Amino acid sequence: MLKEFRAFMLRGNVIDLAIGIIIGAAFSGVVNSLVNDILMPPFGFLLGGVDFSNLFFALDGVPYESLAVAKEAGAPTINYGLFFNTIINFIIVGLAMFVVIKQMNFLMRLRRPGAAQTAETKSCPYCLSTIHIRATRCPYCTSAVDARPTAGPT
Repeated sequence: MLKEFRAFMLRGNVIDLAIGIIIGAAFSGVVNSLVNDILMPPFGFLLGGVDFSNLFFALDGVPYESLAVAKEAGAPTINYGLFFNTIINFIIVGLAMFVVIKQMNFLMRLRRPGAAQTAETKSCPYCLSTIHIRATRCPYCTSAVDARPTAGPT
């Protein structure tokens, strides 16, 4: 069992996942700082000096100066300003992930077999890999393909 666990932990995809989580956590910190320190202050200023992280509703009905004071008093609060900041974080992270995945898909399409067809190449009808136009057997799947004779040096 220990041997199986070790093999599981040392597989590449588990390590890749761990690295992805660590990078994601660091990226989350950057996005939080971007929203809280860069985007929200000017947005709040344009709306008349509103600090979104300090927008809340105290459920006990007592008016508090700030969210920190309400929490210190132990009052139950609905923190809609923090929720608004979290929504903006989510949108930014979603947009960043969309851009990254879109670029990865673009790069994968460039590497996909058949993407770089030229006059000297054709697609294997079985595995769709790009092979030379005069090939009689696919070097990837080893299927026999019909060669089309072309003029030129042999």
